[in-house]
Amino acid sequence: MRDEQLLRYSRQIMLPAFDIEGQTRLLQSTVLVVGMGGLGSPVAMYLAAAGVGHLILVDDDVVEISNLQRQLVHREHTVGDSKVESARQTLLALNSDVKITTVNQRVDKALLERMISQQVDLVVDACDNFSTRFAANAVCVKYKVPLVSGAAIRLEGQVAVFDSRQPDSPCYQCLYQGGDDEQMSCSRNGVLAPVVGVIGSMQALEAIKILSGMGRSLCGRLLLFDAMTSTWRELRLPRDPACAVCGAEAS
Repeated sequence: MRDEQLLRYSRQIMLPAFDIEGQTRLLQSTVLVVGMGGLGSPVAMYLAAAGVGHLILVDDDVVEISNLQRQLVHREHTVGDSKVESARQTLLALNSDVKITTVNQRVDKALLERMISQQVDLVVDACDNFSTRFAANAVCVKYKVPLVSGAAIRLEGQVAVFDSRQPDSPCYQCLYQGGDDEQMSCSRNGVLAPVVGVIGSMQALEAIKILSGMGRSLCGRLLLFDAMTSTWRELRLPRDPACAVCGAEAS
């Protein structure tokens, strides 16, 4: 590790549970972030600032003026640009040492297969639709790659970790078997900006913990956030033995 890196990351290196070993693991890690919207913004910014060595950003959308209320990785001058390119500029301005790979296309299972099978250490689900979430979950289970999942809408949010390296870990499909993308969209229901910031920050925290080997992850637990009352609830999330993706009869 270079002297400049020791100085840049000194405040987290001095944490006994993290230390130089944790920082070294981050620097050697590759993280796939699916979605550069309200959740992907704080996730990518915190991971870049913390020193994750390689970030792969995937999104096929362009920056719109309505995004700027909550998608803090984008700027007024990037309205009309692809979200991944807009995010790349911000992240490199924050930490020029981070390698950024951008994929400006719609996410499908074939694309996820290609990326996750090529030595991705962790996937962050920051997307806004169930089909992509289910696809990312299935591929992560197949390749035993940890998945950090988050969702936020209106004044509510949730975050969970699914780590198929752990024998008792559930997967995303143990929690949800289906969903209505239109009914759960921010464009239809609205969302308060700090809510996505809270959930995205928690996703980044869980990713850093898993990559560095620090602490206990949320694997097997679901955190629910109510912004109206500023309260959290924790629910135990058991594995579904009949799950079509990770259950005993899964193909």
